[in-house]
Amino acid sequence: MGMLRRMFWDLVCFIELLVSTLVHATYALNIFLSAVWIDFMSSFTSSPQENARISPVIEADDSETDNRERSNCVMVRSESDDHKIGYAGSFMEGHEKAPIVLVHGIFGFGAQKLGKISYWGGAEKRDDRVLAPDLGALTSIHDRARELFYYLKGGTVDYGVERSEQYGHSRFGHTYHQGHYPDWDSKHPIHFVGHSTGAQVIRLLQNMLADKTFPGHEDTSADWVLSCTALSGALNGTTRVYYDGIRPEDGRSMKSVSLLQVLRVAVLLYEWLDIPILKRYYDFGFDHYNLQWHKAGIRGLVDTLRNRRGPFVDGNWVVPDLSIHSAVQLNKKLRTFDKTFYFSYATKGTKKWFSRWTLPSSVLGTHPLLFIRSLQISLWRHPRELPLPYEGYRDEDWLDNDGALNTVSQLYPRVPYEHSNCELGTDLSSLKDGQVLQPGIWYYTTLVADHIFFVINRERAGVHFDVLYDNIFQRCRKQLRPSLKSS
Repeated sequence: MGMLRRMFWDLVCFIELLVSTLVHATYALNIFLSAVWIDFMSSFTSSPQENARISPVIEADDSETDNRERSNCVMVRSESDDHKIGYAGSFMEGHEKAPIVLVHGIFGFGAQKLGKISYWGGAEKRDDRVLAPDLGALTSIHDRARELFYYLKGGTVDYGVERSEQYGHSRFGHTYHQGHYPDWDSKHPIHFVGHSTGAQVIRLLQNMLADKTFPGHEDTSADWVLSCTALSGALNGTTRVYYDGIRPEDGRSMKSVSLLQVLRVAVLLYEWLDIPILKRYYDFGFDHYNLQWHKAGIRGLVDTLRNRRGPFVDGNWVVPDLSIHSAVQLNKKLRTFDKTFYFSYATKGTKKWFSRWTLPSSVLGTHPLLFIRSLQISLWRHPRELPLPYEGYRDEDWLDNDGALNTVSQLYPRVPYEHSNCELGTDLSSLKDGQVLQPGIWYYTTLVADHIFFVINRERAGVHFDVLYDNIFQRCRKQLRPSLKSS
């Protein structure tokens, strides 16, 4: 009887793996073919100049810095703790035109990829000083943070000596002969908006700036980041990765049979084939591993497929970074800085049914790609025989989700310890009565939406899309400086 039960569950798991593989492959192929088709059709209706997607190089306006004066440093006591803030008064003076940088999440892409399809649903066109960099779609949070710095500042991406030796890849990557914001410094800071894993990329980058880890740039500091906005941000990891194949024993290694193993093989073959027209549309970002056929050869392909070399051997890619275990270790190092404004928009697509079960709130309102995933996250329970990922972990805290990330993870950095935080109302256009924004505190709100409601397809969100991005951009442009003056 026990053997029959085991065979039944093995069959269920196999069917689940097959369905998940088909759903994800179909969705990815649909996006890719749509990009190719749109480009093909537009070639008959517009000139080559109109088809080119060029990321503007933004230069600092002299008025942004030179004419501002700093007031005396003051201390403000928040409701939750003795929180010190830095320069108040005119700290934001003159930064209304600071660039806004949109950092995509896992499987994402920037303005240079997938033809005319926008990861941000066209939100980057709502302001004339917005950048949408293309970073590695599956590379680790660390590697993407390094790439983001050089994308903005210019130069050759330096992943670091120790890092490259530890994971067996080249130290240097892509060269940006012209940075997209070469004047970037403490006098010309930037607003960052990160979706999903993009939020952790921004946080890690700011800590790298504070620790001066970029060779030849000894003047970096946390003050280079004016504000950080997390949209469905993976601030504390997700239980989703354990379903996909990450072992809950350590939060990094992969199960032998899983969706992630299918993904691993597909990515390695894609990278090895190195077909230019395909890479022009989409790139996973592993060029620094030299996996291409003309560099690795047949033997190199066999070694990577047998998991003897490459990014998947030691977990130097983004999915292991998304486990709760990895988030705990990363968050131990990441600080919230007292001159930067922090905002978080969490998304939730579940509700409690019959006061008992947490399940997806709507069949039609959840993207087909995410419905089953949302159900799986709602049913996840940490194995009783294993140590908890952090002290105080409770399964019930991690049930609500948006189909990709647990809602509790998106609110603010909270494991292994909570950062200063304050809840905003669901009305995005206004603050609570008497509420004054302060730097160094995570302001968060929860929206009813799935994980990709505010990206890729603007039509799905409709007016909610416009309200959200108008709120984010207007806050960056107009609300932060006046709020500081009033303090």
